[in-house]
Amino acid sequence: MSKVFMLVLLVLVYNIGFSQKTIQGKVSFGVVAEHGPATIVLKLNGAVVAYATTDSNDNYLLKTVRTGSFQLIVNSLNYKVQIVAVEILPETSKVEKDIQLVYSEIELKEVVIETVRPIIVDGDKIIYDAKSFAQGNEQVVEDLLKKIPGLNISTDGTIKVGNQEVEKVMIDGDDMFEKGYKILTKNMPVNPIDKIELLQRYSNNKHLKGIENSNKVALNLTLKEDFKRQWFGNMNLGYGLVSANRYEVRTNLMNFGKKNKYYFLANLNTIGVDATGDINELVRPYRFNEPGSIGDDQSAIALLEWGLDTPNLKQKRVSFNNAEMGSLNSIFTLSNKVKLKVIGFLNTDENDFFRNSFQSFAVGTTSFENSEDFVGRKKHSTGFGKADLIYDISATKTLEYTSKINSTTVQNTSDLLFNNDFIKENLNTTNTLFDQKMLYTNKFKKNKVLLFSGRYISDEAPQNYAVNQFLFQDLFAVNADNTKQYSKNKMQFVGLEAHLLDKKEKGSLLELKIKDQLRIDDLESRFELLDGSNSISAPQGYQNNIVYTSNDLSFSGKYSLKLNKFTLLLQSDFHQLFNQLKNDAVVSSQRPFYLVPKLGLELKINSKNKIVSSYSYTTTNAGVLDVYSGYLQTGFRSFSKGLEVFNQLNASNAVLNYSYGNWGDKFFSNTFLLYAKNNDFYSTNSFVSQNFSQSEKIIIKDRAFLSISSSVDRYFKPIKSNLKVNLGATKTNFKNSVNNSNLREVNNFSADYGFELRSGFKGFFNYHIGSKWNYNQVKTSTAIAFTDNMSFFDLSFMFSDTFNVQLQSERYFFGNLNKDSNKYYFLDLEARYVVKENKLTFFLSGNNLFNTQTFKNYSVSDISISKTEYRLVPRYVLLKMEYRF
Repeated sequence: MSKVFMLVLLVLVYNIGFSQKTIQGKVSFGVVAEHGPATIVLKLNGAVVAYATTDSNDNYLLKTVRTGSFQLIVNSLNYKVQIVAVEILPETSKVEKDIQLVYSEIELKEVVIETVRPIIVDGDKIIYDAKSFAQGNEQVVEDLLKKIPGLNISTDGTIKVGNQEVEKVMIDGDDMFEKGYKILTKNMPVNPIDKIELLQRYSNNKHLKGIENSNKVALNLTLKEDFKRQWFGNMNLGYGLVSANRYEVRTNLMNFGKKNKYYFLANLNTIGVDATGDINELVRPYRFNEPGSIGDDQSAIALLEWGLDTPNLKQKRVSFNNAEMGSLNSIFTLSNKVKLKVIGFLNTDENDFFRNSFQSFAVGTTSFENSEDFVGRKKHSTGFGKADLIYDISATKTLEYTSKINSTTVQNTSDLLFNNDFIKENLNTTNTLFDQKMLYTNKFKKNKVLLFSGRYISDEAPQNYAVNQFLFQDLFAVNADNTKQYSKNKMQFVGLEAHLLDKKEKGSLLELKIKDQLRIDDLESRFELLDGSNSISAPQGYQNNIVYTSNDLSFSGKYSLKLNKFTLLLQSDFHQLFNQLKNDAVVSSQRPFYLVPKLGLELKINSKNKIVSSYSYTTTNAGVLDVYSGYLQTGFRSFSKGLEVFNQLNASNAVLNYSYGNWGDKFFSNTFLLYAKNNDFYSTNSFVSQNFSQSEKIIIKDRAFLSISSSVDRYFKPIKSNLKVNLGATKTNFKNSVNNSNLREVNNFSADYGFELRSGFKGFFNYHIGSKWNYNQVKTSTAIAFTDNMSFFDLSFMFSDTFNVQLQSERYFFGNLNKDSNKYYFLDLEARYVVKENKLTFFLSGNNLFNTQTFKNYSVSDISISKTEYRLVPRYVLLKMEYRF
């Protein structure tokens, strides 16, 4: 890393010390003795680059890092304006230009210089000027957001401010995608964006603004005037030059009018680009503790999830995909009171997975080794439709109706060589969602709001799983040669909620909420042993047919007492449960009552220092996957089962959060601490052998979890760079039983720490450098620990307004791999040439130029050590074209 830092330092010195150009000279005022100062403005393509005034000796000095054909505009009271052409070449370091003004006492025109502030703080709104942070190499909105101070963009596109994820990303105040905003940020072109507004203390419901105690944040993208109320868009086309069947097609068509808004987009690619993010964020957005969000946490869970895992690398390095996505999104203002939002979304993808793994198991006196050579394919298709009808009955009353329907089909196939046995797996999953919600909001007084919400959800996820080999001779005494399992998990939910918010004169807030939630889970599974296509056995204890009904009637009282700099939170939730479990013909029921108390304290020391803390004692009701009684096949060699009975688990949680500064400040830091103590928790009693494993849930006393994270965001004006530092550590301990052993205590500890430094020069060069270390330790009777590192160094060169180059490099180091295979290097390149500004651009894009073809990873659990080798996307080069219209 020392060589990398030296290179950064040298480039910084070069950029700051040698790339700056100076324009200087003397302004002559003729024979007039008395005159005021002259104003000198330097413009490039109509934009003000620099300005100055003459000193007492009538001399001026301007500085810039730009090159090209400039205009020097000189003005002084009672003198004619002089416009002088100035040419600055890349090799130019100084231009001397003396200017003669002509006296004219009737000439009273003046040049008005409007300066643009990069960041403006306006109450709860922080406004970032897009042009001030853009460096000319951005293509989509996500590229620009990565350069905004205070915003953290993860590798999957999640946007956070500190530890807080944004609620949504809007366009001129209108939201289309809610939590599925990645579809927008990963696809919308960046050139229409004028400002990025960070909205603090945001309220999703406009009637709650200033009433609810919100810590939510959202983003609003405002458009340039030239892009409002007219159709515009772009199309990107790319095809591989030295690689077979590599292509990318991306197109956007938009019209953001005052009354109606339209956004149509499509993305087709085989280069590993994830154009949607997590689809579930669009289909099933979860808004924690949001007024009127009843049912957000309700869904049917697929019983069998395939482990088509990939290493923690950029998606384009590991994804062998064939993705197609199209989305039609519109907002119609039907009248002054009625607005309709419509989303239509279709996504298909075909992913291939390649990995070789070696696992070494050791528990007590049992030890064995397994090897797997895995080739898998996942075909995925999702069709989603959503309509939001918003009716403003009056200025204080709103009725919202939301209708959603989703259909997802997933087909998984794999060819697996397991310890020299060939195994073929097939898993087909179909998910159907029907979701209807209604919300009525009445702001019946200035500081009082009443919300009524109702929701119905039907969510079904049947699965068919087949394995062409029989590995369970030690479990079943039959002559079978393959297995099949059919499973169905259907969930229905009905919920009603009334919520009152009453804001007091001095800022205190009273909240009262009554809620009734009914959930019915119908879980069925049928496991069969076959000889060829003939079913010869359905083993007892490996079948399930249950209906689990849970009705939760609750009342919540919450009071936030504001006392100068203090805010004290008192909350109690009362729950009356009505549980019923029908297992075949056996019916059991339970009616527990419990209380969930919460205490919180917020201290705002001053405008920059803030402390938030809370404590809660929670009770969690058992779900359907906790109470099923028969074994479920969860993999080609694994089974699991639930507890067969009702349970409510108790836990204590304590949170402490300290923040210094405000988003948008040059310095901002945030520290978050969470401690959780489970009085009782679900663990497993497992039997593990070479060919199969079985686990059943058990309840164990006492489990602890401690997590601490801290982040620092600092802007250094002298070098125009932003530094981010992240620190974090997590410690957990739990107990389980393996192979009839006594309860074993398992301790996990992990720590991560790293930094990144990003420049914001307006010159020809910018950099982005960073490194992250991760330490992991697993301790049972013995301890195993290792440290991994990932570093990156990105360079951007703006040789002119029409030509730029970006280089991205990465280095990975794994502490517990052999020395000959513990380091990996990657290099990507993209060159862009603008043929016609805002019209036609060509790109040359290269991925994995070092052609690193495999990647080895190392993992540790309480019972095994694994080494896995993944196949990576090989080197390719794409020629791309973007056309804007």
